[in-house]
Amino acid sequence: MPRLLSLYLLTALVFFAIDLLWLGVVAVGFYRRQMGDLMRPDVRWDAAFTFYAIYLVGILVFAVLPGLEAESLGRTVALGAFFGFVAYATFDLTALAVIRGFPGGMVAVDLIWGTVLTGTVAAAGYGFGRWLGVGVGT
Repeated sequence: MPRLLSLYLLTALVFFAIDLLWLGVVAVGFYRRQMGDLMRPDVRWDAAFTFYAIYLVGILVFAVLPGLEAESLGRTVALGAFFGFVAYATFDLTALAVIRGFPGGMVAVDLIWGTVLTGTVAAAGYGFGRWLGVGVGT
C-alpha cells in the first residue's frame, strides 16, 4: 500500500504541474475568450481538487496499473490517452448538449488536451511505478 500511495502522489505532482501550466499560462487566454461570462471569476478549488483526486485514481486504475501488469509503456500511454479522451468528451459533449452558450470551439481543443495530458501523465505514472516496484509483489 505505501508504494501505491507513493505512486499516486508522484503521479499527482506531474498532473498538477502540467495541467496548471496549461490552464494558468499556455491556454488561459483561449479559455477566457471561449468561455466568456460562463467562466467563474474565482476558481472553486474544492471542486477542482475533488476532480483531480478522483481522476488520478482513474488514471492509475485504468491505465498505469494495467500497463505495469503488462510491462508495457505503449499500452499504458494508449489506455491513458483513451481514458482522457472519454473523460474529457463526457464533460465537453454533455456541456455542449445542455449548457446554453457553451462554446463549441472549445470542445476539440479540450478533447485533444485531455487525451494528450492523460496519456502523458499515465506514462509518467508508469515510470514511477517501475521505479517504485509497483506490480512486483504488490
